[in-house]
Amino acid sequence: MSEAPDLTEAEALAAEHALGVLDARERADAENRMARDPAFAADVEAWRQRLAPMLDSIAAVPAPQGTWARIERRLPANDDRMAPANDNGRLLDRVRFWRNSAMGGFGAAAAALVAALVVGNQPATVVTREVPVQPQGQLLSASVVSQDSRVQPLFVAAYDPDRKQLIVTSLLPEGSDRDKVHELWLIAGKENPKSLGLVESGKAKVIALPTELLAKMADGAALAVSLEPPGGSKNPDGPSGPVIGVGKLSKL
Repeated sequence: MSEAPDLTEAEALAAEHALGVLDARERADAENRMARDPAFAADVEAWRQRLAPMLDSIAAVPAPQGTWARIERRLPANDDRMAPANDNGRLLDRVRFWRNSAMGGFGAAAAALVAALVVGNQPATVVTREVPVQPQGQLLSASVVSQDSRVQPLFVAAYDPDRKQLIVTSLLPEGSDRDKVHELWLIAGKENPKSLGLVESGKAKVIALPTELLAKMADGAALAVSLEPPGGSKNPDGPSGPVIGVGKLSKL
């Protein structure tokens, strides 16, 4: 079955960054891009606002006892209060620290003055920033869980009706598909399941939904994932392999 068209590289990166599924290197690249590309930064912020309601469903986890004390002990500033007043070595270290800090401050001030003179002689650059559009439609989410006795979460999904996009994140280990693929389905009412395309283990995907499926993305509809041969189901009326997970769409 045909798969809905994906977003552009920039749109998908913005959504994945807002969702928090990038690794350290990808996240650093995205942050650098936000710093130099106001449009991309605005797109990330828009996704963050749309996904923010999902945080309400996550219970707070208190930090382990003694965490803050351990952080304080690691801070360089706390070395001074632990040193005896007659400890000449520590005193010398502190003198060097403040002397170096002062020299660094003078250096920074001089550099700032030079930069100001250089910038002052350059033509003004106008930077415009797009204002994120406030969401108008009702966000929906679903947790696709296994159908065996373990009831294990397999995928999570969030639907943004304003952008007509579905973000699906796999909770399975990357590469666990092996010789099979996971196919995502929309189940609405008594109609046959509609394929939303393939989803990879351990990855997130942004799916732009075709027009004919938009009205079916509603509270009470369900998402399902089936295990299929490479290329997806050959059955035009639904999955050809076993359905491994199901989850209902509900309002955030």
